[in-house]
Amino acid sequence: MAQQKQLITIGIIAAYATLAFVGTTVIRIPIPATGGYFNLGDTFVMAAALLHGPLVGGVVGLIGPAMADAIGFPQFILATAVVKGIEGILIGLIAHGKGGRRAGLRTIAGLAVGIIILVGGYYIFEAILYPALAKTVPFYGVTDARAALAEIGPNLLQGVLSAVIAFGIWRIFTGVKK
Repeated sequence: MAQQKQLITIGIIAAYATLAFVGTTVIRIPIPATGGYFNLGDTFVMAAALLHGPLVGGVVGLIGPAMADAIGFPQFILATAVVKGIEGILIGLIAHGKGGRRAGLRTIAGLAVGIIILVGGYYIFEAILYPALAKTVPFYGVTDARAALAEIGPNLLQGVLSAVIAFGIWRIFTGVKK
């Protein structure tokens, strides 16, 4: 029985990671300041975390969007894997907290934290970590604090749109009315 549950979990992760990959690659709107791009892959990281918890959300965030970066944007794989993995874990932890009567509030709080992680995490990578790494590994010399600042708006929009869609998916699959 435990092995069957593990196989089902692996299948769920594979399905959501694929959706996150497709959501990240199909809609790619370039952000010229950093060479990054706007996408809706976060929708599936968030939905996986809401519906299946922190483990699934974290692994989906780690795998799907990072694999999408491997196609044309390999310099962002590290940032994407870390940021979206943490995003999925925290959304799942908050949304699956105790107190069943407050599922809607926990879900909204989890999504809000996920948006903050998305925006703040990319800012930290692009403004601080990548410029520091670029001193020894030129591959990471793709952005700086000024460019990272320019990306806050598009990342915020990406996070909010993804959260709204993920919330709708969560409501449909859970039947929660509030």
